[in-house]
Amino acid sequence: MDLGGAWRAAVADEDLRRTWLETDDDHDWDPVTVPGHWRSDRSFADSDGPLLYRTRFEHDGPADPDERWWLRFDGIFYQGDVWLDGSYVGDTEGYFFPHTFEVTESLAARREHTLGVEVTCNRPGDLTAKRNITGSFQHAPYVDPASNPAGIWRPVRLERTGPVRIRHVRVRCRDANDRLATVAFRAVLDAATACEVALRSTVGEREVIEQRRLAAGENQVEWTVGIDEPALWWPHALGNQPLHEATVEVTPLDDAGEPVGDGPSHRVVRRVGLREVALKSWVLHVNGERIFLKGASQGPSTLRLAEATAEDLARDVQLAKDANLDLLRLHAHVSRPELYAAADEAGMLIWQDFPLYRGYSRSIRKQAQRQAREAVDLLAHHPSVAIWCAHDEPLTVDHDAGAGLDDLTAPVRYVLAQELPSWNRSILDRSVKRAIEKADGSRPVIAHSGVLPHPPQLDGTDTHVSFGWNHGDERDLPGFARALPRLVRFVSGFGSQSVPESAEFARPEQWPALDWEALAEHHGMATSVFERRIPAVDHPSFRSWQQATQEYQAELLRHHVETLRRLKYRPTGGFALAGFADSQPAVSAAILDHERVPKPAYAALALACRPVIVVADRLPAEVVGGDTLALDVHVISDLRAPIEQLEVGARLSWTGGEQRWRFGGAVAADTCIRVGTLQVEVPDRPGPLVLDLVLSGKGLGDDPIERTDRSRIIVG
Repeated sequence: MDLGGAWRAAVADEDLRRTWLETDDDHDWDPVTVPGHWRSDRSFADSDGPLLYRTRFEHDGPADPDERWWLRFDGIFYQGDVWLDGSYVGDTEGYFFPHTFEVTESLAARREHTLGVEVTCNRPGDLTAKRNITGSFQHAPYVDPASNPAGIWRPVRLERTGPVRIRHVRVRCRDANDRLATVAFRAVLDAATACEVALRSTVGEREVIEQRRLAAGENQVEWTVGIDEPALWWPHALGNQPLHEATVEVTPLDDAGEPVGDGPSHRVVRRVGLREVALKSWVLHVNGERIFLKGASQGPSTLRLAEATAEDLARDVQLAKDANLDLLRLHAHVSRPELYAAADEAGMLIWQDFPLYRGYSRSIRKQAQRQAREAVDLLAHHPSVAIWCAHDEPLTVDHDAGAGLDDLTAPVRYVLAQELPSWNRSILDRSVKRAIEKADGSRPVIAHSGVLPHPPQLDGTDTHVSFGWNHGDERDLPGFARALPRLVRFVSGFGSQSVPESAEFARPEQWPALDWEALAEHHGMATSVFERRIPAVDHPSFRSWQQATQEYQAELLRHHVETLRRLKYRPTGGFALAGFADSQPAVSAAILDHERVPKPAYAALALACRPVIVVADRLPAEVVGGDTLALDVHVISDLRAPIEQLEVGARLSWTGGEQRWRFGGAVAADTCIRVGTLQVEVPDRPGPLVLDLVLSGKGLGDDPIERTDRSRIIVG
């Protein structure tokens, strides 16, 4: 029975809390939509709550003695206290997973019922000691700090079962190869009385039935199902994505071992893919095949996630696939079920962050461990979920926002935050990591992201870099990689902000007198960085400045991606750029704005991430006539088969002249190979110096692959 629709709500105060359960008079309460976020309703558009929710419904109660009824909340942002007919039912904490309460006796006592929920989602005060495990919904560079995702944002319903309910079920593919796949099940069964049950589980056509003895109350059971010669699930770059329905049914048995009732007491269905993943030296292997991960970090599809449609979520996955990406990193949040289903179908890998970003209070450790186990229950069956990460940037050196790896305004504090032990990094992150590993064990788990090597473990994690934006020059990445190869094993967080096409929120008609303070506070704009990199004062119009920011972003991303692809497996296992699609109107590092209008960086990324590319050492920004250059040319292939009879043509041109080269041969599968070196003496003629590369051959399609680089000759 669906209990969603138009509820009534009022902002909680102490007087109302004392009376709201005792009276039917709520005529002066305002309507609120369930499921939804209360700020989407006009009456609560500016409210931080808490809110008292109430609805009435009729129900005839159990039809027979073995029938049990359950009240299920699929998601509450962030905490809730639940009452039914004036009696306290229980509390909830955690926004992304369901909470269930048995209400059989309450439904049997009367026909008309009143359901009340007090919902709380406080906005964080001290960002270095947050208590809500809401991740990027309440703290992220691309999120308006004045926003609040509060509300009963997922469906509410009554569910009927027999005497035994499957309270929790965890399904995961433990291992898989061409000969055998093993699917592991774990279930928590709630039995009204001690009884014998038949536990039936299926994976596709494979069926296993076991008889178990249950005690009254909760029972934990675990078992496995083996599938011979399985059809394996692959990322889209490696193969197909067969999916199988996995079911768990529990049926009580009588003394003679015969089923009681007309059918199972409860049935749960999940969809699984059979595959095995491992992370070795930051190179991901799927079913034993290595894959260079080309990815992007994705925040919530929208800050009001209840309002995203299944089509919206699937579109984001498809847009990532169309950009030739293999991976979406769900930054510091758990998304809607439809996104994971779309990723399973599309063969898009997911790096799943637990909802922790920057600094947290010491009081959350046990709650974080509990929610980590819930995350595994919720997501473990999805083959697309390939990597768990417990915490992003667990640094707390800045009271306002925390200092991350991009913040070099206070170098001493930054280094200390990286190298000295901290409660967040040393205790909280390890606790969450252990909880996930114990609950899953079939996927790699990273304790934290964006952490440099530090005592006592000098390994470090993925590296967040920001050359050409928060620090340094966008040309610095190759030198950084040569000097510190350990820090480019997996590179994430790179990019630059740009102004989107859908920029009405910036009030461009007011140029140049934009509300810069509001853009920084509510739309994520790094105004001080823009002043250094792309100053507005250098542009006569908003459009000119907007295009300059977009062109700068596109150029930076393309060069960074090409640099990292040239380091394929030696030592780089992949990358995830800073932003894919905006969650709200923003000036951000995303390459798609909040309306999913692409910036030029989207096309640049798609070109740089093609399965096969040709790239040469980058020309210096300026060269002096008479200088000698040696430019290595590489071909990078992500294809699973070798390519025969490839040809690379190179042309270096300047005012009044040119020089040409041609290379031919084969390229092995899944490799980066140097095909030649361009020996150049720079002509003593001022003007542009242009290098054009063309890659052609069988297996590349009808259109050749082209690349252009430019420099400027000055006279020495």
